[in-house]
Formats: sequence, C-alpha cells, structure tokens
Amino acid sequence: MSLVLDSAAQDLLFREARTANTFTDEPVTDEQVRAIYDLIKYGPTSMNQSPLRVTLVRSPEARERLVRHMAEGNQSKTATAPLVAILSADNEFHEELPQLFPHFPQAKDAFFGERPVRESAAALNAALQAAYFIIGVRAAGLAAGPMTGYDAEGVRKEFLDDDHTPLMVVNIGRPGPDAWFPRNPRLEYDQVVTTV
Repeated sequence: MSLVLDSAAQDLLFREARTANTFTDEPVTDEQVRAIYDLIKYGPTSMNQSPLRVTLVRSPEARERLVRHMAEGNQSKTATAPLVAILSADNEFHEELPQLFPHFPQAKDAFFGERPVRESAAALNAALQAAYFIIGVRAAGLAAGPMTGYDAEGVRKEFLDDDHTPLMVVNIGRPGPDAWFPRNPRLEYDQVVTTV
C-alpha cells in the first residue's frame, strides 16, 4: 500500500466525501469549528502566510442578508444549512507576519510592501487554506457545501471590508436527504501527471 492513511480515513476525506446540497437541522457548534480550525491551521502555505479569514453566519438576520447575495440555485441550501462560513482572503495579512515569522521580522516589508503583491499572495495562500478548511470539515464528520455562485462585491460590502476578498461561501452540517448530486468524473493520472 502506497498511502499511510487508512482506507476509512481516505474515504472520509476524499473518495466518499461529497459536496452536500441538503443538511439536517443538527447544529454545528463553536467547539466543532474551533477543532476544525485547530487542525487545519497547520496546513502548509508559502512562508507560513495565514491570510484566510472565516466569518461564521449564525444569526437569522445575518443569514437573510447573505442569502440575498447568493445565486438563485444556492439560496435555499444557504438559508437552511446549520452553519454557513464566508471564507475570505485578508489582503493585510502581512501585519501578522512578525509573530508568525519571528526569525525574519523584516519579511513583512521585504516581500509584501506593495498591495498587488499582497493581494496575489493572499489569494493563493487563502485558497490553499480554504481547501484545508473543507478537508477539516470532513475530518470532523461533517459535510461541506462550498459555493462560488454569489455576488462577491455584495458579500464583501455586507460582511467584510475593503481589505478582504471573499473566496467562497461554505454550508456546513450533517448531510440531509438527497444531499448528493451524481458524482462527476475526474481526470485520470495519465491525463494530469507528466514526468520530465
């Protein structure tokens, strides 16, 4: 066997894991979200950058405000999911670098002095962290429904600020009835991997 992770864990995280479209009404607790974050924060990023920010949408009022910005096909499932998270990239993440990178405190200005450089780094590394977040949700025995079908500028204005770029909205909970669409095919190894 080439993988150290046992088959059950492989299935939980990848083979049997699916994007959920319906959820039960079982709550997702703050403790569960904290456990997810405390696991995924160790996922590798460039220079230990940590630009991902998570906004949990819990109150009915906030949920209603979010649903207005979702694409029509995403509104119902976002309205009824036990928990919704807005994942965004903090374009001012470099302000935390001195504490995350203590052996090289000048990294903040040396690499990230220009806003376009920060935005590019934030987008890439927050996207990596968003993927880890989805895997963390699965590791907690929950299902994730990540979506990019929404009015990004509307979500930013409603929930974030000019220094944050929304990446995706993720519904989180236990899968409900008929939660899965049929699985689409994936590219095979030889279609993806080239050796030079």
